[in-house]
Amino acid sequence: MKTLRWLVTKFDWARTIALGLLVLLLAIRIWDHEFVETFRNQAFDLFQQTNPREAGQYPITIIDVDDPSIEEIGQWPWPRTVFADLVTKTTQAGAVAIAFDIVFADPDRLSPEVIAEDNKTLPEEVRTALQALPNSDSVLAEAMTRSRVIVGETSVRSADVGLAKRAEGPRVEYAFLGPDPTPMMLNFPDLVQNLPQIDAVASGRGIFTVRPDSDGVFRRVPLVMSVQNQIRLGLSVELLRVATGGGAFAIKSNQAGIEGVVVARQLIETSNDGRVWPYFAPSSRARYVSASDVLKGRLPPNRLAGQLVFVGTSAIGLEDFRATPLGVPMAGVEIHAQVLENILGKSLLKRPSKIYGIELVTIASLGLMMIAMMPLLGASWTLLATIVVIVGYISAAYYAFTSQGTLLDPTYPAFSVGLVAMFLATMNYLREERQRRRIRGAFGQYVSPDLVNQLSDNPDRLILGGERRPLSILFSDVRGFTTISESFKDNPGGLTLLMNRFLTVLSDAILHHGGTIDKFMGDAVMAFWNAPLDHPDHVRSACLAALKMRADVEALNEKNARQAEPGEVVHRIDVGIGINTGDCVVGNMGSKTRFDYTALGDAVNLASRLEGQSKTYGIDIILGSATAAPVQSEFAVLELDLIRVKGKTEPAQIFGLFGDETLRRNPDFAKLAEANQRMLAAYRAQQWDEAEAQLRAFETARVSLEIDFETYITLYRDRLAEIRKNPVGPDWDGVFTATSK
Repeated sequence: MKTLRWLVTKFDWARTIALGLLVLLLAIRIWDHEFVETFRNQAFDLFQQTNPREAGQYPITIIDVDDPSIEEIGQWPWPRTVFADLVTKTTQAGAVAIAFDIVFADPDRLSPEVIAEDNKTLPEEVRTALQALPNSDSVLAEAMTRSRVIVGETSVRSADVGLAKRAEGPRVEYAFLGPDPTPMMLNFPDLVQNLPQIDAVASGRGIFTVRPDSDGVFRRVPLVMSVQNQIRLGLSVELLRVATGGGAFAIKSNQAGIEGVVVARQLIETSNDGRVWPYFAPSSRARYVSASDVLKGRLPPNRLAGQLVFVGTSAIGLEDFRATPLGVPMAGVEIHAQVLENILGKSLLKRPSKIYGIELVTIASLGLMMIAMMPLLGASWTLLATIVVIVGYISAAYYAFTSQGTLLDPTYPAFSVGLVAMFLATMNYLREERQRRRIRGAFGQYVSPDLVNQLSDNPDRLILGGERRPLSILFSDVRGFTTISESFKDNPGGLTLLMNRFLTVLSDAILHHGGTIDKFMGDAVMAFWNAPLDHPDHVRSACLAALKMRADVEALNEKNARQAEPGEVVHRIDVGIGINTGDCVVGNMGSKTRFDYTALGDAVNLASRLEGQSKTYGIDIILGSATAAPVQSEFAVLELDLIRVKGKTEPAQIFGLFGDETLRRNPDFAKLAEANQRMLAAYRAQQWDEAEAQLRAFETARVSLEIDFETYITLYRDRLAEIRKNPVGPDWDGVFTATSK
């Protein structure tokens, strides 16, 4: 019950659609469009091609009007006297019965009296002699009276072909063993029949019409059909009926149609429309004898003794070849011969009416199984299960063919199961993709979307370890955050809202310029560039991000001031930023159960210290020398100092970033930069008076730029005053040692 309840909870809209798809597939199979039928039939062809029937030994022979016979006897059509001779000699050779895959529908134009009538210029005595000779059609009819001959008839699909109406020949008695199956039979409006004098003496009449399937392949042969409300037998089974005594036949039927035809006391199973599926053996010349060999008496003794004989043609010019399931054309007469071999050998393929229901049940059950299995199994197991089900079903269909001669459709049920499984897998993929997008959206609030994409596409990267590569690292912090947070002690929600707005502004600026947000630390942010993806211009991007962060924070301050209620205290947010560039180890750091994608290294530590010095120098953005060097020609950058940050022994040259190329090209900024550089040079050369003079020049130059250098100027003025009180000595290196982070 728990499993059932779990399945019900998992039966979401995707499986509802899959169930609808399964119903649609069942409806298509019930409709059975010729497209579906063609694939099914081609699969049956493949079965026969991989495992064709063995020819075996059967008392069946084809007398072949082949190309050597036409060359020796004369051009086609032959005179009926030749066929009379053929019937006589075949009968004398011991043949049981003869079936013609030929229609003698028109009078013989080579009959003597016809030749006399058509050739008026012949001498009178010649014409008289010809007219005295027996009629060729009568000669053939006379020969047939001394044998058991089945004449062939062929159907037409329209009653408007203008066929001559002839007297109806003797009818064969038959009975229905069950409901009237006539509506299920192939029905033809008319027949091309033989001449009355030939038809009258024939022992039987068999229809040799075989319709191809929609793809032009001849797979099924009718044993029984309806013509003008008369039940007629096909050529093969009519030959069997005549050869075994010529008695009546019966048609066994049920509500679904025909079950089979009873001839010579045996039931020949058919499909519900009276057709059979021959199990073809490869074409073999062993079935054939040449008509000329029969006429000339060249056959081995007893070659035709006890044989059921078909007379037909394989001559190239007569074009009586048909496409077969074996993939090679076969003479039409041989198709009928193979049908009779199947009847005698009980090897006809079976596709009974109930197989249709079996296939529908198979489609439904396998489809429902796949719909039920999908929630229980993962994608890999579902794929494996689908393959196993499809391969197993196709193998079962092939086994039914080889062991039972039963044609079970291997294509549509397998296709239906595969399509349902594919649909469910696609829906699962789309659902997982939506989940991945949600995860990316949520995870992307903390780290670079590029990193999210990489980890999503390559989960194997979610392991401990890192790689060494150059990074540009940025640290930012809010100045005076303690004071701001104290003012919100009675309104923590307001502080949260304010900081969320602020951190969103910083995050957007970082991500806009391709950075990876490493972490948030209260009011502080750490980010870096050039990982996880290569970013050749990472130094410039980090500087652009810092400038945007400063501008966007200023815009946020103005927005907060505009939206404040009258009397409400508006807290201005000032941010300090430090950027440094250098080699770091970047990757997944932490424990096996909890780790972060982060960067470690001396360059990271220095970036953090530089951010801390932004308050000391009163400069919003401070750069390390490795960051400043590549961008000095593009951005407005000023050298600030040589300092030894806390925790380091080596001095670092630091710079301030004030703006982009527009500011750098400003003539007033150029004067400011020149005064600043002279001041630092004099300061490091211990030229205190010159340093103070250049500091005053710097203070004058900065007025027009509206940049706050008050803290920076005061810092150097205080240093110079302190040095005058306490001289540094000749070995002083000009490096300021920071006492705080």
